[in-house]
Amino acid sequence: MKIKFTVNGKEMQTDLDPDMPLLWVLRDIMGLTGTKFGCGKALCGACTVHLDGAAVRSCVTPIRSAEGRRVTTIEGLSPDGSHPLQTAWVTYGVPQCGFCQAGQIMTAAALLQQKSRPSAEDITQALSGNLCRCGTYNRIRDAVFKVAQDSKA
Repeated sequence: MKIKFTVNGKEMQTDLDPDMPLLWVLRDIMGLTGTKFGCGKALCGACTVHLDGAAVRSCVTPIRSAEGRRVTTIEGLSPDGSHPLQTAWVTYGVPQCGFCQAGQIMTAAALLQQKSRPSAEDITQALSGNLCRCGTYNRIRDAVFKVAQDSKA
């Protein structure tokens, strides 16, 4: 079965097992290693990518779910790291080990697409499923809130 989809603006076609997790296609087949494997059970959020703009856990999303759709990874959010969330991450000193950061940013970006002026509670709730072993949750929320405040919406 041929599966056609778009990744970071590039048309793709594959004949891989349709049940293969999207994460493995992105990392192992396409070499897009910004998306991380954490738990493999959609519990930690390290593997979060966008599917037609919605945040999904790519470790449990079969590639067949991407048929005819747009996938965006952290590399596609901003190839040069200039996305407002990425610059806020640096400004607020969010990264420690960095393992969860792509998933955190992709979840926050989906939230801001859906709700340009989220409350602090909206941010906390949206990011509640993304785990950070380093515990930089306050800095993460502050960075997202700052980007929301600075948005033109």
